[in-house]
Amino acid sequence: MGHEHDTGYKFLFSAPEFVRDLIVGFVPDEWLHGLDFSTLQQFPGSYITEDFQNRADDVVWRVKTAGEWIYLYLLIEFQSTVDKYMALRMMVYQGLLYQDLIKKGEVLPDGRLPPILPIVLYNGKQRWTAATNVFDLIPPVPGLVEQFKPHARYLLVDENAYSDHQLSSLKNLVAAIFRFEHPTNPESIRQLLVLLDEWLVDRPDLRRMIATWLRATLMHRADYRILLPEVNDLQELRIMLADRLEEWAHQYKTEGMQQGMQQGMQQGMQQGMQQGMQQGVQQGEALALQKLLTKRFGAISPEILAQISSARTEQIELWLDQVMDAQSMETLFGGPAAH
Repeated sequence: MGHEHDTGYKFLFSAPEFVRDLIVGFVPDEWLHGLDFSTLQQFPGSYITEDFQNRADDVVWRVKTAGEWIYLYLLIEFQSTVDKYMALRMMVYQGLLYQDLIKKGEVLPDGRLPPILPIVLYNGKQRWTAATNVFDLIPPVPGLVEQFKPHARYLLVDENAYSDHQLSSLKNLVAAIFRFEHPTNPESIRQLLVLLDEWLVDRPDLRRMIATWLRATLMHRADYRILLPEVNDLQELRIMLADRLEEWAHQYKTEGMQQGMQQGMQQGMQQGMQQGMQQGVQQGEALALQKLLTKRFGAISPEILAQISSARTEQIELWLDQVMDAQSMETLFGGPAAH
C-alpha cells in the first residue's frame, strides 16, 4: 500500500497537531520538545526541479524558536519499503529545499541557512536496515579523499520499533495512528476509537480527518477486508464497525478451517473420508491460531509451532478462545492452557 500510505499520511500531517505529536512523542530531543508549536506553519513544497517534476510535494513545516523567526524546517519523507539509498535521497531533497529558500529569500538575517530536520517515517513490515548517513554508503578511501566524504543524516521513525505497550502509554495522536496500523486484535481498534473520541471531543476537524483516513486507508487493506460507506466522524465510525470487528476476529478461524478441511478432504480420498475431515478440522484450527498469533504478537517460535502442531483439536480451540486476552505468546503457551 505504498502510494496509499504516503497519501494518507500526508493528509494527516497537513494538521499541525500531528507534526507536534510526532516531534514530542518520537524525536528524543528536549530542545525540540520545548519549541512553541503554536507557531507551526506549513511550508509549500514547490522546490522540485525539472529533474524531479513528477515527484509529489513533501510535507514541510517551519516553527519559530527563541522568540524570533529563526526557522527550523521539518522535512518529512514517508516510506513504506526499505530504500537502501534513502540517505542519498534525503541529502538531495535537503539541497533542493535550500536552493528554494535562497531563491525566495527565506534565509537567516546574516545569510546563513536555517537548520533542517529530515525525518523518514517508516511503516513497512520488515525492520529498517538502510544506512541513515550517506557517509556509510561510501567505502573507506585512503588518504585525503576520506576527509571529503559527505555526511548527511536523517532521523528514522520506524513504527515497528515500538510495542503496543509503549504506544498505549502515550496520549499522542501519532502513537494512536501507529496502533491503528498494527492492531493487536479487533478489540484494540474499538478501544482506540473510544480513546480518540474522548481526546478530540472538542476538535470536530480532527475527528473528521482521522475517520476519513481510517476509512480510506486502513479499511480497504487486504488484511482487514472491511468495506464501509462514507463516514465523517469517529463516533459514527465506531458504531458502524461494532459488528464488523467481530466478523474480522472470526475471519481467520473460518479461513483456516476451510483451508484445513480442503487439505483433509484430499487426504481423506486416500486414508478415509472421516479421518481426513477430522484432520482437516485440526489443521484448520491450527492455521487459524497461527494467523491470530502472528497478527497479535509477530513471528512464532519453532517451539510454539511444534506445540501447536502436536496439540489435540480441543487444546487448539482453548488457545483460540484465550488468544485475544493473552498478554504475550509466552503466557499463553507457558501457563496452564499449554498443558
